[in-house]
Amino acid sequence: MSLRTAAWFSLLSYLVLMSLAFGIRAWIHRSRTGRTGMNGFSGRAFSPEWWAGTLFAVAIVLGLLTPILALTGIVEPVPALVAAPAQIGGAALVLLGGAGTLFSQSVMGESWRVGVDEREITALVTTGPFRVARNPIFTAMVTASIGWALLVPSWPALLALAALVVAVQLQVRVVEEPYLIRTHGSRYLAYASRTGRFVPSLGRLPAEPS
Repeated sequence: MSLRTAAWFSLLSYLVLMSLAFGIRAWIHRSRTGRTGMNGFSGRAFSPEWWAGTLFAVAIVLGLLTPILALTGIVEPVPALVAAPAQIGGAALVLLGGAGTLFSQSVMGESWRVGVDEREITALVTTGPFRVARNPIFTAMVTASIGWALLVPSWPALLALAALVVAVQLQVRVVEEPYLIRTHGSRYLAYASRTGRFVPSLGRLPAEPS
């Protein structure tokens, strides 16, 4: 796979996934619930919550810019990291991560949200991919981001991946888990005690509050 082909695949797959995962998903959610589900991110400036939202936005922008900068020749991929097997593997991870993102969103149904609204109480979803990990959407998004970094291995791609990893860690640990514990109490803790945070077994919580 040539670098130009990899960059075009990266750009097109990125636009398709972002459109489906956020635009179309928000439209479907609004048609079902009357709300888009896009609550956004919160927190005072430079708080962990603020950093989660800011880094997520940085990751999204850099993910879009990476193939554009490569196609225009403004940023050249790192030659030592460019290899056909890695690019093929990257394409496979993009497709796997994209499919995982969309499937996990569909399983969430009306409980799907971007960000947290303390006034809302949504159903706790523990079925499908949520039996394997508590945050399969984020796991799938990071998987796709690794794929894009392999397709176009440049500093913007690596920064996008790093920003996304830090953002989801902060969002889950500082924002979403405390909210779910407040909202669902012992039921969430029991679920979290047997299900890993992003991958099976890792990041499980105590069944009782400490």
